[in-house]
Amino acid sequence: MSVRRRIVLAAMALMLVAGCSSNNATTSGSHNAWVEDEVTFVADGLTIHGTYRHQHGDQKGPAALLISESGRTDRNGDNNVAGPIGNMRQLAEYLSNHGVASLRYDKVGTGKTGLGPYADHPADVGSAVYTTGAKSAVRFLAGQAATDKDHLSVYTLGEGTVHAMTLADDTSAGAPKIHSLGLLQPLAGRYLDLITNRVKADMAAAVKGGQKTQAQADQVIAAWNAAVTEARTKGTVPAKLPESLSAILFPGNVKAVVEADAIDPLNLAARIPAGTPVLVTCSDTDGQANCADIKPFTDALAHTSLSVVALKGVNHVLRDDPTDNVGNYAKPGPLSPQLTVALDGFVGQ
Repeated sequence: MSVRRRIVLAAMALMLVAGCSSNNATTSGSHNAWVEDEVTFVADGLTIHGTYRHQHGDQKGPAALLISESGRTDRNGDNNVAGPIGNMRQLAEYLSNHGVASLRYDKVGTGKTGLGPYADHPADVGSAVYTTGAKSAVRFLAGQAATDKDHLSVYTLGEGTVHAMTLADDTSAGAPKIHSLGLLQPLAGRYLDLITNRVKADMAAAVKGGQKTQAQADQVIAAWNAAVTEARTKGTVPAKLPESLSAILFPGNVKAVVEADAIDPLNLAARIPAGTPVLVTCSDTDGQANCADIKPFTDALAHTSLSVVALKGVNHVLRDDPTDNVGNYAKPGPLSPQLTVALDGFVGQ
């Protein structure tokens, strides 16, 4: 894969909302059957559609909110970059096999939710909109008759971890208490810093492989660094960027990117209530959540009841694939057994 394609795909993957009707029962003919209800709830004028997976009846039990990866990723973990991934649907099924109800939902711009009131100004959809959606989702889940409010958890992937940590620190009126957090392959630093690190790594690989001279690589890095500075200080982007970096940062997305970049996950991690059970996973082959890079993030979580699981050969969408190639994300396969073993020891906490 070319250096240009690696940078663009990695960044796109990193960027990658009441009434209900009953759908499938996973176990028929039993009062303990698991059913999936199509549900809706409203977040600041946006009607969000989701799936509430729970046991038939109102018997109380633990419940978990599932928040998908960054950007326009739907309730099942599918997005328009990588295709039908389905990892969040698989996570919901795993949780129900362990007695945990779940809510997963189509984020703004995806699935049945769509853009709603943002249809005429999609550039205004940024991190704050996603956080508002997550806050409405967790309140909806907490309000279900079968939800044990003392065992309400959040499981999330990638940039979704930012919104999950915000829920754990939410002390506003009516905000439910979050019992535990599953932060899977988390966004462990500021957004543009992570992209910068990826650009530098790809340029170093290009020099080593003979595709670029050191001078050419330095020129690309300098242009990107200048673009980051301009975005952060002025909220604008240069007219032209090399190596298709303009597909990562451009006038149509700069507002949302700068808004996301302003959030420091380390600060959010430090504000999670002490003693909260937290599971963090990373992988030696995940270009976005590599175990070698997340120590500052886990250090910020030292006051919690923290479990860190280092996966081997697992890609960013939680499957066994050491290539971590975005082109492979939609290939059918189970969640990595390494992940499910880690969850086995965490879900009951």
